[in-house]
Amino acid sequence: MCRFLVYKGKDEILLSELILEPQHSILTQSYDSRLRLDSRRPHNGDGFGLGYYTSSTLGPAPCIFTSTIPAWNCINLHRLSAKTTSKLIFAHVRATTEGALSDSNCHPFNRNGLMWMHNGNIGGWKHVKRSLAMGIQERWFGSVGGSTDSEWAFALFLDVLDRMGYDPDSPLFNKEGFGHSALRKAMLKTIEKLNALIAAIPDKERKEREEGLDCRSLLNFAISDGHSVVCTRYVSSRTDEAASLYWSSGTSWQQDRGTKGRYRMERKDRGADIVLVASEPLTFERDDWVIVPTNSTLTIHKQAVMIHPIIDEYYNHNPSYKRSTGFAVSKGLDTTTTEDKKESAVDGVTE
Repeated sequence: MCRFLVYKGKDEILLSELILEPQHSILTQSYDSRLRLDSRRPHNGDGFGLGYYTSSTLGPAPCIFTSTIPAWNCINLHRLSAKTTSKLIFAHVRATTEGALSDSNCHPFNRNGLMWMHNGNIGGWKHVKRSLAMGIQERWFGSVGGSTDSEWAFALFLDVLDRMGYDPDSPLFNKEGFGHSALRKAMLKTIEKLNALIAAIPDKERKEREEGLDCRSLLNFAISDGHSVVCTRYVSSRTDEAASLYWSSGTSWQQDRGTKGRYRMERKDRGADIVLVASEPLTFERDDWVIVPTNSTLTIHKQAVMIHPIIDEYYNHNPSYKRSTGFAVSKGLDTTTTEDKKESAVDGVTE
């Protein structure tokens, strides 16, 4: 599995202040992922990617930089991050589940002004890929350049958005945005369609292995049109926990004086000039981060954060129900929610 990061701010930020410098930056997570417990493949070293929006005079599409070099070993990442600023940034470090090691398989993916990334997997993927591909329109089918389930999920999202009346290739929508409500509805419909494709796998194929085919999905998605952001934390199970996802907001993102790498989210008022969403917290300050509830969407619009439950057959209406962490852990992911787990994850660095 992978790790990702989203930044949306009123002001531009230097990429290095997110990507490189914090104690538990996403660069650090590429080789020291505290909430990724896969002892067989403990690194997120199968490439990385950055996506960031620039001046509108350069067009609506984000700048995308990807590489198959491990993030910790890429000198160009350091050079780029030290001289680049943006108000909306996606970052992703990859650990392959589907698709070979290649630039075309590195996140984030984009179509015009839309940018997408994913942490997780689509259950029973080899048995749903063909049905998914045959069910989308030709131009979205042809837009897929790699072989990951994540990019095919993006193609499905584009198809859904188009069928809702929001053409992803429309110059107007790409300039002014699709609206956070449309993005969220398309995201929910995409998850619904993925679940339907998995449910349609014949019983014969489900039983092809002695232990059976695992059809559970971990769908931590992120989509942006350059104006709004929608993220999901989702698992297609009523009893299992989803992969970890956290968010933080405040008025400024500052490094403590005299302490290299120690950043804090400052809150001088109730405003949210900065919003961060991350698979793992970038700092070891527990009060700075809030976990996104399982099977929920997180929407950022005009710096406001809105969280909505994804109410489907996998939603549990009992807020005190405790889900099992076994599935996520089996995929190399933790689902840390308790204070005790948080303390152990930061290895004694907390105050």
